[in-house]
Amino acid sequence: MPANPSIDVASILGSEGKSLLSYESKTVSKNALYLPGPDFVDRVFAQSDRNVTTLRNFQLLMNTGRLGGTGYVSILPVDQGIEHSAGASFAPNPAYFDPENIVELALEGGCNAVASTIGVLASVARRYAHKIPFLVKFNHNEMLTYPNIFKQSYFGSVRQCAEMGAVAVGATIYFGNDSARDEIAYVSDMFEEAHSYGMVTVLWCYTRNSKFKVTGADGKSVDYHASADLTGQANHMGATIKADIIKQKLPTNNGGYAALNSGGSSYGKWDKRVYTELAGSDETGKGGHPIDLCRYQIINNYMGRVPLINSGGESKGAGDLQEAVTTAVINKRAGGMGLISGRKAFQKPMGEGVKLLNAVQDVYLDKGVTVA
Repeated sequence: MPANPSIDVASILGSEGKSLLSYESKTVSKNALYLPGPDFVDRVFAQSDRNVTTLRNFQLLMNTGRLGGTGYVSILPVDQGIEHSAGASFAPNPAYFDPENIVELALEGGCNAVASTIGVLASVARRYAHKIPFLVKFNHNEMLTYPNIFKQSYFGSVRQCAEMGAVAVGATIYFGNDSARDEIAYVSDMFEEAHSYGMVTVLWCYTRNSKFKVTGADGKSVDYHASADLTGQANHMGATIKADIIKQKLPTNNGGYAALNSGGSSYGKWDKRVYTELAGSDETGKGGHPIDLCRYQIINNYMGRVPLINSGGESKGAGDLQEAVTTAVINKRAGGMGLISGRKAFQKPMGEGVKLLNAVQDVYLDKGVTVA
C-alpha cells in the first residue's frame, strides 16, 4: 500500500498556495489527457508495441518506493559528477563521491529509482541492483574540454547497462544545438537496442543554443531555454524516438518562437494559438499560469501517452524545500508523473536530503492535490 503524506502541502507553499492548489485549467482539458495512475501500463503502454519485458520493468519502477502503487514516480538523479564536474557537485557534501552513498540516499529517501552514470552504478551493482531500480545514463556533456562546449558524448553501451541489471537507461539530447541531429540519431538507435533488452528509456529533452537568449527592443535579455513552446517541441521529438519517459525542466516562461521570429529573423514554425488556446498566454507568449505552461509540455508528449517528469533544479539553500514542493504541485496538477530531483537532495546531509525527497513524494500521496 502507498505511504501516507506527512506534510501540509498548503502551509509549505505559503502565499502561492491558493493560486496553485485551487487553479482550474481552461486550456486543454484534463479529460483529454492520459493521466498517471496505478493502471497506467495496462491502460496506456499495453496499447503500444513495447515488449513484455519493457512493460514489466516499467511496472517494477512504478511499484517501488514510497510512491509504489500510486502511478507516480520520484527519482534521485546524480549524474552531476560528469555534467557539472565532481568537485563542484560534491564539495557541499563529499560523502557523495562514494557511489554507495548515492544509492543509499535513494533507498532511504523512498525513491522509485536511482539515476546515475554507468561508472557509479556499476561500482555497486552487485550489492544494490536487486534492491532499487537502476536508471543508467549512457551519455553526458563533460566539463573538462576547454573551452566548455555543449555536446553529449558516449560514456557506456546499452549492453553494459543490461549486464549490470539496470531496469532503465537514460540519455540527454541538446535540441536546437548544432550537435542535435547526431544525438537524435544515435540515441534513437540506442533506445531501440535498450527496448530489445526490455529496459525502459528516459530522455532528458533539453534545449541548448546561445540564440535562445534573446535581447528585446528594451535592451533586456530573456532566456527561452525553458520556455513552454520550445521545450514542448523538444518533448515531442523525444516522444517520437520512443522515449518511455520524458524528463524536462519546468517552464519558466513562454514565447520562444515569437521572440526568435522578431526583428526580421525567421525560425521554425509556430502558431499564435499555441500561446492563446493551448498555454493560456497572450499572442506573443507573455503570461500563462505555471500549470498551463507545464500542461503544454505534456500535450506534446502525445497527450500524456508518454509521461512527463520535471527536474528539481539547482540547490539554492534555505528555500529548496518550498521550491521542490512547488514544482511537484505544478507537475502533478498539470498531469505529470513525478519529479526527478538531485542537487536539492544530495548537496545536503543525508537526513535533510531524505526529508526533501519525502516532501516531494508527499505531494503525489496527497489526494487533495488533484489534476487541474
